[in-house]
Amino acid sequence: MSDKEILVTEEGLRKLEAELEELKTVHRKEVNDRIRQAKEFGDISENAEYEDAKQEQAFIEGRIMKLEAMIRNARIIQEGEGGADEVHLGSTVKVKNLTTGAEVEYTLVGSAESDPVNAKISNESPIGRALIGARPGQTVTALAPLGEVQLKVISIRANRRGAKQKAK
Repeated sequence: MSDKEILVTEEGLRKLEAELEELKTVHRKEVNDRIRQAKEFGDISENAEYEDAKQEQAFIEGRIMKLEAMIRNARIIQEGEGGADEVHLGSTVKVKNLTTGAEVEYTLVGSAESDPVNAKISNESPIGRALIGARPGQTVTALAPLGEVQLKVISIRANRRGAKQKAK
């Protein structure tokens, strides 16, 4: 099975690695202890504690496998790897919503570390896709869930460091 390349910043990769470590060292042990305690109650065929713990164990093991694959297939992007003249992954871009007049600043990241609440939007989101390749002064149209959104690119903040492949 060919895994999809996961685009992440160095900070995003550190968060994935920290979550993986937490799951392996803390949560895995906790759920194993819960299973052991539930077994001590006797008949496990009608033991809700046991079933709940087994379901949690399955979730944790699935998440561990997913995180390991994501980390294995990570390509680290640097902020603004393409420069400040065009929006790329890692760029922080200030835009003006032409309908509302509101100015917003977004950082474009890979889908693995998308966090819209903290203005980190995925390059695969409607707004992210519309902004990729845009230049200062350009107006782009994104088809968002609530309808079309027209955004004017005010500025792009970036540095000149290039992307690098995570060592495997």
